[in-house]
Amino acid sequence: MKRKFVKKSPSDNPTNELTKARNYAFLLLKYRLRSIREIRGRLERKGFSPDVIQSTVAFLIEKEFVNDVVFSRAWIESRLRANLGPRKIELELINKGIERNIIDEQLKLIRTDYQEDKQIEEIVRKRFQRLNILEPKTAKRKIYAYLLRRGFSPDIVSEKIKQL
Repeated sequence: MKRKFVKKSPSDNPTNELTKARNYAFLLLKYRLRSIREIRGRLERKGFSPDVIQSTVAFLIEKEFVNDVVFSRAWIESRLRANLGPRKIELELINKGIERNIIDEQLKLIRTDYQEDKQIEEIVRKRFQRLNILEPKTAKRKIYAYLLRRGFSPDIVSEKIKQL
């Protein structure tokens, strides 16, 4: 008697799809921390079913592979090192799906050590030296626009540029 083996497609096995979703999430997390919304979005784009996505995200949260508080803290610190201001960082975190209360809490914690005026002062000094071939008024205008695009407070930027 001959046995027939029926080869199932990978999508027939829900545990296989779940394993693939987890592996893909781990691959994403290998490169950098991600917010919960980022993980969900990437899994959706990859074509996983809503149940598999929910199960994968729940697993990642339970095992503490994703945590929006940890992610937002790390994101803020890395973006401050890249000379971005608090307003720009806040917008980036909103776009990454971080809840407003987490953003406010983490920015509040950072502001205890972070001195925006000192950072602006240093950037202004460096940029002004680089733009010394321009007329001072033009250089100040360019620096002002640059700092606003970087997410710094307009009041502090104005004050520091006036000191030039």
